[in-house]
Amino acid sequence: MPEIESNEYRPASLPEVQKLHEGSLQILKDTGLTFHHRGALELFTKAGADVDGNTVRIKPSLVEWALRTVPKELTIYNRNLEPAMLIGGTRRTSYYGVGSDSIYTYDIDDGSRRTAVLNDISQGMALVSELSNVDFVMSMFVPSDVSVEHYGRHQMLVMLNDNIKPIVFTGATPDGTSDAISMASEVHGREELVKRPFIINYVNTVSALNHNQESLQRSMDAAADNIPTIYAPGNSRGTTAPMTVAGMLALGNAGQLGGLVLSQLVREGSPFILNNPSVGVMDMKTMVDLYVSPDAGAYGCALANHYQLAVLCSAGASDSKVFDGQATSDASLTLFSTTFRGANLIQNLGYLDSAMTGSFELIVFCNEVIGWLKRFLNPLRVDDETLALDVIDQAAPGCNFLETEHTFRYFREDWYPELLDRSSYSQWEQNGSLSLKERANSMVRELATCPPMEPLPPSTLSKLKAML
Repeated sequence: MPEIESNEYRPASLPEVQKLHEGSLQILKDTGLTFHHRGALELFTKAGADVDGNTVRIKPSLVEWALRTVPKELTIYNRNLEPAMLIGGTRRTSYYGVGSDSIYTYDIDDGSRRTAVLNDISQGMALVSELSNVDFVMSMFVPSDVSVEHYGRHQMLVMLNDNIKPIVFTGATPDGTSDAISMASEVHGREELVKRPFIINYVNTVSALNHNQESLQRSMDAAADNIPTIYAPGNSRGTTAPMTVAGMLALGNAGQLGGLVLSQLVREGSPFILNNPSVGVMDMKTMVDLYVSPDAGAYGCALANHYQLAVLCSAGASDSKVFDGQATSDASLTLFSTTFRGANLIQNLGYLDSAMTGSFELIVFCNEVIGWLKRFLNPLRVDDETLALDVIDQAAPGCNFLETEHTFRYFREDWYPELLDRSSYSQWEQNGSLSLKERANSMVRELATCPPMEPLPPSTLSKLKAML
C-alpha cells in the first residue's frame, strides 16, 4: 500500500480527470448504453445519436451540448419556500440527509430489530426536524404495513406533513415521480413548486450500462416538470462495473452523462444532479455489497467538480449490524471524507447492515459528528482581535487567561457536544454512567415522539390523503 506523501492530498489531478472524462465519452460513443424506453429512444434518434435497437451511442458533441445547457448552480428550498440549500457551480458547501427505504429498524423502546412500519417514518421525520445538522430528508423506511403499489405516496404524505426541510424522494413505480410532484404541488401550487423547488427526484437505474424503463420514466417526468433529479446508475466494482477504480469511475460517469443528455433532450435547462460514480464494491469474501470501503478512494467528486455540477455522495452509514464501535467509526470516517472532498449533498445518515436497517441512534450520532466537522473546517480568522497580542502582553508573566474578558467573550464560540461525553469520570458516574448507545437512545426517544412542528393546513392534508 502506498504511503501518504503529504497532508495536502489531492484525489485526482486535472489530467487524470480529463482522461476519465475522455474515457466516459469513448464508452458513450463506441460501446453505447441500453435504454429500455421507447420515448427516450425517439428523443435520442431525433438528436442524431446512433440508435440500434435499445442500444444508444452518443456523440461527444451531444454530451458537450448537455453540459452547456444544464444549470450549474441550484437553489433548493424548504416547504415554506425559504432558500435551504445552495449547491453546484464552484460552491462546495455540504448538506446532509438521511437515507431511504431500509427494510428493518431497531425499535426505540425495546431495542428489537423488526420490519419498519409507516409510524417509523413519522418518528423519523420528528427526529430529523429537531436535528440542526440534518438539512434534508428522505423516506428512511419501506413501510411493511402499506402495499408496494402505494407506499411511495404514503411516504410522501408523511414527509410533506411532518417535516419542512427539503425532500429527496424515491419511487417504486413508473408513476412515482409524477405522483410525488402532484402531491407536492398541493402545498403551494405547481407553478410555485417549479419556481422554488423543495423536492428532489432520486432515480436509480439497474447499472450504468443498463437503464430500465421505470427509472427512465421517472427521470423524464421530472425533467418535463423542471424538477431537480439525482441520477444514480448502479455501479459496483467487480459486479456491475470493472474492478479497477478508474474503470468504475469512467463507466459510472458515462451512465450519468447519458442520463444528463436525456434530461436535456426532454427539456433544455432542466436541473440535474450527479451521483458519486464510485458508488460501491462487492466484498469478494462475503459477497456483500458494501457501503463503507476505502478502496474506491476520494475520487468520486472530482468529475462533478470538473463539470461544476452538484453531486450527491453517501456517508454516515455502516456495514455493521448494530450501533456499535464499528458503526460510529464507519460513520465518522465517511462523513469526514465526503465533506472534505466537497460533496454537495450527503445522504444515508443512519444506515446499518448495508442499508438493510435504519438506526435512529446512528442518525443522532451523525448529527453530532457533522457539528464537529463544521467547527473543525470553519475558516480561520486572523486579525488584531483574534491574535490577542495585547491580551498576551497583559497576562504575562503569570499566563492566566482564564480570568480575562477576552476568554469570557470567546469561549462560547467553541463547539460543545449534546451527545458525546466530555465530563470527568465522577461527573459521568453522577449522571448515570450512561454509554453512548444509552445516551443516543434517550435523545431519540425524546425527539422522535415530538408532534410535527408545522403540519400542513387541514384542507391541504385532506387533499393529499384523498390522493392515496
